[in-house]
Amino acid sequence: MAKRIFFSFHYQDVFDFRANIVRNHWLLKKDREDAGFFDASVWEKAKKDSPIALKRLINGAIQNTSNTCVLIGTNTFERRWVKYEIIKSIAAGNHLFGVHINKIKGKDQLTKNYGSNPFDYLGYKYSEDGTKLSPIEYKNGKWVYFGDYDSYKLKSKPTQSKWGKAFKLSDDYKTYCWIKDDGYNNFSSWTK
Repeated sequence: MAKRIFFSFHYQDVFDFRANIVRNHWLLKKDREDAGFFDASVWEKAKKDSPIALKRLINGAIQNTSNTCVLIGTNTFERRWVKYEIIKSIAAGNHLFGVHINKIKGKDQLTKNYGSNPFDYLGYKYSEDGTKLSPIEYKNGKWVYFGDYDSYKLKSKPTQSKWGKAFKLSDDYKTYCWIKDDGYNNFSSWTK
C-alpha cells in the first residue's frame, strides 16, 4: 500500500528542478503505487501570510501523513519553515529522513556540493523528568530552544538515561543521496 509523504524543501530547489525530480519520480513508473507514496507537500505559497497562517497550512499538510522527506539542498538547513516542518513531523510521529539532492543536475545541467544536513542543526532536549520534549536548534554557535515550536508532552517516557539530555536529530534520523543511493529505485525502501 502506498504511503502518504510530506516533502519539506527550500523553494529555490524547486526553481532549480532538483526537488521536482524526487517529488515527481513516480510519474515515470508504470504504476503510481510502485513509487511507494502519495505527495502531500505544501508549496510556499504563503510568503505573504502570517506565521500563524503558515503554521496552520503546514500542520494541515502533515496531518494524515506517515513520512516526512526533507529534500536537502544548499541552504535547506537554515530555512525557518523547513525547520518547523521537521519539528512538527517529529511531534506528529512521522518517520523522518533526508535526501541530498545537490548531485541531481539542475536546470543549468550542473551539480553542486552537498548542502549541510539540517538534522545536524536541529535537536531535542528531554525534560528533567522525561515527560516533555523541547525542540532545540544550533544558532550563532550554540544550542538554543527553537522559538517556533513549544515543548510538548510525550506519549511515553524514554529511558531514564535520556532525561534532561539533548540530542541532535542526526543521531536518530538517516539521510540518503538521490544519485549515489539510487533514489529512483530505492525511495520506497527509505519510507516506513
